[in-house]
Amino acid sequence: MDMKTLYLLVPLAPLAGAIIAGLFGRQIGRTGAHCAAIAGVLVSFVVSVMVFQDVQQAGYKPFNGTVYTWMQAGGVNFEVGFLIDKLSVLMMLVVSFVSLMVHIYTIGYMSEDPGYQRFFSYISLFTFAMLMLVMSNNFLQLFFGWEAVGLVSYLLIGFWYKRPTAIYANLKAFLVNRVGDFGFLLGIALIVAYAGSLGYADAFDSASKLAGMEVPGIGWPLLTTICICLFIGAMGKSAQVPLHVWLPDSMEGPTPISALIHAATMVTAGIFMVARMSPLFELSETALAFVLVIGATTALFMGFLGIVQNDIKRVVAYSTLSQLGYMTVALGVSAYSVAIFHLMTHAFFKALLFLGAGSVIIGLHHDQDMRNMGGLRKYMPITWITSLVGSLALIGTPFFSGFYSKDSIIEAVHASSIPGAGYALFCVLVGVFVTAFYSFRMYFLVFHGKERFGQAHHGHGDGHDEEHHGLAPGQKPHESPWVVTLPLILLAIPSVLIGYCTIGPLLDEGWFGASIFVGENHAAVFGEIREILSHGAAGMALHGFAAPPFWLALAGVMTAWVFYMLKPEWPVAIRRKLGGLIAVLENKYYFDRFNEIVFAGGACALGNKLWRKGEQELIDGVGVSGSSGLVGFAARAVGMLQTGHLYQYAFTMIVGVFVLLTFWVSFG
Repeated sequence: MDMKTLYLLVPLAPLAGAIIAGLFGRQIGRTGAHCAAIAGVLVSFVVSVMVFQDVQQAGYKPFNGTVYTWMQAGGVNFEVGFLIDKLSVLMMLVVSFVSLMVHIYTIGYMSEDPGYQRFFSYISLFTFAMLMLVMSNNFLQLFFGWEAVGLVSYLLIGFWYKRPTAIYANLKAFLVNRVGDFGFLLGIALIVAYAGSLGYADAFDSASKLAGMEVPGIGWPLLTTICICLFIGAMGKSAQVPLHVWLPDSMEGPTPISALIHAATMVTAGIFMVARMSPLFELSETALAFVLVIGATTALFMGFLGIVQNDIKRVVAYSTLSQLGYMTVALGVSAYSVAIFHLMTHAFFKALLFLGAGSVIIGLHHDQDMRNMGGLRKYMPITWITSLVGSLALIGTPFFSGFYSKDSIIEAVHASSIPGAGYALFCVLVGVFVTAFYSFRMYFLVFHGKERFGQAHHGHGDGHDEEHHGLAPGQKPHESPWVVTLPLILLAIPSVLIGYCTIGPLLDEGWFGASIFVGENHAAVFGEIREILSHGAAGMALHGFAAPPFWLALAGVMTAWVFYMLKPEWPVAIRRKLGGLIAVLENKYYFDRFNEIVFAGGACALGNKLWRKGEQELIDGVGVSGSSGLVGFAARAVGMLQTGHLYQYAFTMIVGVFVLLTFWVSFG
């Protein structure tokens, strides 16, 4: 079997599983559907490992080839092709492994859902779309994968389509992503217009030429405009301020979706895209500064929102927003390899936290409110210990995977001279304390303290309590089945070890090779990273115990312990004293309200005006009613001429002949 066939197997195996589960799910039953879907993703993961081993060999040259040519138009080739290098292979491994864990987990989580086969079809189809995105070698295929993951995300968020909140959430995600995708499409269009090709290689070869051009009629630097347009697409897909508003509401979908789409794959597509486009971004410091400021703002201010959430999944969702901000900050300071490193480590521990939250939800009969939990440690020991591992990795505890990637981001920002680096450094440092506080607030409320479940019927207060019954009085939680706990264990292992094992090669300046380009102006960032690597992984972790991020994280954990274990009355008192600030946080900085009034309200007002002026007055009034009135008027006028008197007809004919003769004499 040649390598091109292996490359094709990676995305097509999950596609085959999706087709079998979706079209033949009723015939093959639940077992057949999940076996087909899991087999497809397993094949994809195994082949990805084989490709990774091939890429690791000395002298390997990245594969950049066309698989299928769709058409040629105006000198531009529209093709399906693969670019297989260390960057794409790393993404293939992350996507396929996390997807495999989610597929196995879904057997237990969705066991009683009537849409079982449909769900497996959707998540396999999503895996196919994401793999096509990360393996692409041209903007056409990139855009196909980009839109396909958005479409399948729409289907998955609204999977429980009988819930009004789920329908609202998937429509919101779809519309907000279309805003970002409009900018993304403009960026691609500018590249095609001025580079004359959809291929990555041709665009990168034209980067220097594009850097010296301006947008006609506007005068903006062309390359800066292209990069900002592309990043606007990333802002939508990777949920950066202000296009972040869709991601927390997407928690209305089943929990496996949250782990697959909103932790490890779809939301990281924007991070991957910017890293892949590094030869373009490196030539525009303005674009990098824009990326840096947006990422820093997201990292800090989305973390604040996690503090006031009571829904366990929404806490993890706002954590995802904040960590995506950290990745974006790394991109902004040209530390692309560090951003990809954090993308990888985050994929494991964030998927672990989402699946752990899902296990808690199963144990509490689908109650998601942390105020109705507590003391679960002794009832759900595997969920407890794996969730603790995920939380320690998230806050950057030395020797855990999150420490290596997050600390590298902070060091890279510290070494950067990009405009906005000072603001970004402040945000990422304060964000360490905030992350530790809300993470262990969740941990203590869920697994320690007083047992608050099984006291009375209660929901989680989000408007659909009838769907979240919780435990009845006297009932006790229970550990989840092995199909749920096995993925938790398998994700907990890399959440501890993957950072220690991979920081050396991944942050080595030459490991990614030509996959990532860093200009000479930003070499200081890699000088700082080389200094970090000189101590080795163990030395870096030991040094981390004396660094400010560790003490900030420890302060956040201790503050959460005091507030929610020793003095639970303090948060209540603070809420009373800071009611205005808490209201701002609970209303999510009023982004949703602003969008409803300005954009949704403006669209409704415009629609109503077009309906009144366009449809009622112009189309109905002038077009329909006006044309019928004109016909009636003409009929009445002609009827007045039909008198039945011959002399009147003769007189009319004479007048007509006179007019025609006059016209002919005057103008003939």
